[in-house]
Amino acid sequence: MDDDLVFVTGIVVGVLTLPSLLSAYSESRPPRAAAILVLISGVLITVALSRKTNGYAIQDIPEVFMSVFNRYLG
Repeated sequence: MDDDLVFVTGIVVGVLTLPSLLSAYSESRPPRAAAILVLISGVLITVALSRKTNGYAIQDIPEVFMSVFNRYLG
């Protein structure tokens, strides 16, 4: 699997954690689904960072997103 795809998937899953956290907080219930999403996101990002020899710089993230979207959706 492509390292960039794993990295972007991890970030997208991490962003999807926020609505789950807010929902659990507003309903006063434990954030089980959010915790699982955080773990999945962390593992995906860690795997992508460990496979990529130079890692990812903050300013490279938009370029990585665009290349993944163009490659797989375009």
